[in-house]
Amino acid sequence: MQLDDRKWTILKAIIKTYLETGEPVGSRTISKYADLNLSSATIRNEMSDLEEMGLILQPHTSAGRIPSDAGYRLYVDRMMEEKDREVTEMKELVIQRQDKMELLLRQMAQILAANTNYAAMISSPQIHRTKLKFIQLSVVSESQILATVVTEGNVVRNKILQIEHELDQKTVLELNILLNTALNGLTLEQINLGTIAKLKEQAGTHSEVVNRVLDAVAEAIQADNDVEIYTSGATNIFRYPELSTSEKASELINVFEDKRNLAGLITSDEQEQETGIQVYIGQETAMQSMKDCSVVTATYELGEGMYGRIGVIGPKRMDYDKVVNTLKTLTAQLDQIFEKDKDKEKK
Repeated sequence: MQLDDRKWTILKAIIKTYLETGEPVGSRTISKYADLNLSSATIRNEMSDLEEMGLILQPHTSAGRIPSDAGYRLYVDRMMEEKDREVTEMKELVIQRQDKMELLLRQMAQILAANTNYAAMISSPQIHRTKLKFIQLSVVSESQILATVVTEGNVVRNKILQIEHELDQKTVLELNILLNTALNGLTLEQINLGTIAKLKEQAGTHSEVVNRVLDAVAEAIQADNDVEIYTSGATNIFRYPELSTSEKASELINVFEDKRNLAGLITSDEQEQETGIQVYIGQETAMQSMKDCSVVTATYELGEGMYGRIGVIGPKRMDYDKVVNTLKTLTAQLDQIFEKDKDKEKK
C-alpha cells in the first residue's frame, strides 16, 4: 500500500502512541510530535483518509483512533524492510572495512619492522565495553524466532531462539519496541537486575522470550573474537648476538610461529587496562621465553570502543627513543586514516 510521507508519519505516530498508552489516539496528541508541523484540523483530515484506507479504526464515536490489523501489518512490514536494509548495509560496510584494515595493518607491521630493525606485530582491533545498538526479532517458524543483535562497531550477530508458543507479528513488534527502548546504548554491565526485572514485568506472558533474548545479547557482547596478529621482521632480532644462540633463537621462533603466544604477549590481563606507550623489559614481559628481550607496545583506537595494539620486540639494548617515536607516529597515522574513512562514510 502506497502512502505519502505525511500519512505515513501520522500512521507511525498513532501506532507508537497506542503501543505506549493502550488508549485511542486523538489528533491533538499527534500534533505534539516534533517532526510534525501540522494543525489538528489537518491531522484529522489525514486520519479520516487513513480510516477510509482501513489502516486505523475509531472504536467509539468521538474517540481517537487505534491501529487496525492492516495498519499493524503495513507498519511491521516497513519496519522489517528498514531493519533488514540497515543490517545488510552494516554487514557490507564491516566486510569492506575489515578488508581495508587487514591490508593496512600488514603494511604498518612491515613499515614498523623496516624502520626499527626489530620484530613488529599488530593486533586487529577488538571491541571493549561494547554497547548495544539495537535488537531485531523476526519470526522464523511457529517454534523459532531470529534475534539479530547489533553492537557498537556495527558488529552483527544472529541467534535462533526456541520458543514454546507461536508469536504473531504484533507481539514481535511490541517486544522489539520494548527491548530497544530499554536496552539501546547500554553496556552489558549496565543491564542490571533492576532493568531485567522491569523488562520481564512489562513483557508479561512473554517474559521467557525476553529472558532468552537477554541471553543472546550477553552472548553477542561477550563473544570472544579471535585476535588476528600481523607480524613482520621476525628475523631482525637474530641480528643481535645475545638473541641468536640456538636455544634462544628456537624459543623466539616458536613464539612467532604460534600467533596465540603473540596475542597473549600484547593483550595480557596485566595490559588490558593500559593505554598509550608501554615498555616491558626482560622479566617484565608476559612470557618467560622473552626474558632476554624488551617489548614496547602502543594502543591505537578506532572509536566506538574499538582498539588494538602495536608491538615491537627487540633486545634489551634496543633504541627505545626511536621505537617510542615510531610507535607514536604510526598510531597517529592510523587515527588519521580511520577519521578519513568515517568522513567518507558520512558523505
